[in-house]
Amino acid sequence: MTEKRVVEQHHETFEGIRQFDAEGNEYWVARDLQPLLEYAAWDKFKRVIEKSMEACRQSGNEVDDHFSQTAKMVDIGSGAKREIEDYRLSRYACYLIVQNGDPSKPVIANGQTYFALQTRRQELNDNEAFARLSENDKRLAIRNELAEHNKHLAAAAKDAGVETPIDYAIFQDHGYKGLYGGRGAKDIHTIKGLKKSQKILDHMGSTELAANLFRATQTEEKLRRDQVRGKQKANQTHFEVGKKVRQTIDELGGTMPEALPTPEKSIQQIESAKKKLEKKK
Repeated sequence: MTEKRVVEQHHETFEGIRQFDAEGNEYWVARDLQPLLEYAAWDKFKRVIEKSMEACRQSGNEVDDHFSQTAKMVDIGSGAKREIEDYRLSRYACYLIVQNGDPSKPVIANGQTYFALQTRRQELNDNEAFARLSENDKRLAIRNELAEHNKHLAAAAKDAGVETPIDYAIFQDHGYKGLYGGRGAKDIHTIKGLKKSQKILDHMGSTELAANLFRATQTEEKLRRDQVRGKQKANQTHFEVGKKVRQTIDELGGTMPEALPTPEKSIQQIESAKKKLEKKK
């Protein structure tokens, strides 16, 4: 069985253990996820959960929104039962657990980026409001989210030793080169036919923006999780994450970001048009 098929099989099983509460909200149970990720001992899996909770906290998210401690009754024989510790997990919590799992396990090594990218895709698909948006409104939504996550990425990079504006520009370029097959910011500018003053993120469609959002969020988490220190290591981390995202897009049969079309209107033009429309109302 190929590595890609192994990943897809585990993904199918992951979706298969999804549950829904009375309000229709999806969730996963940690005790169900444990064997899927090939952890025999609860204590070891719990340590991964705790590490993931810290990553959630470091990313600026409310831990309680994604990790809810619960308990369940299990049979211990002769009709007797006892209460055991458990967690109710959000989709985001699940992929944090996969990201923080033991990479020596095939399901973890093969599934880290796949699970996380599928998580992001499913979040967007499940969000009915987002699904109903036009392409321009999707671009605005993802661009705004990316702007916010870039602040978190900059903070994580600074903690790693990326301090000056020049350092950060080089750091960002490494991320682009990983995601765009060796092409840096200048190359992307050229491909899109942009002026030097124009920001490339403002001239991307929703699919390309989503790939860059994923690159940014995963790099931030990896910098913090692995406690990366030093500019060179931070740059290499950003490049490797970008490269891994590119690899995953390829495995899923997607279009490489540099081959995606450049929208006719920039983010600024879309925002300006929306403001004019609102004034007329």
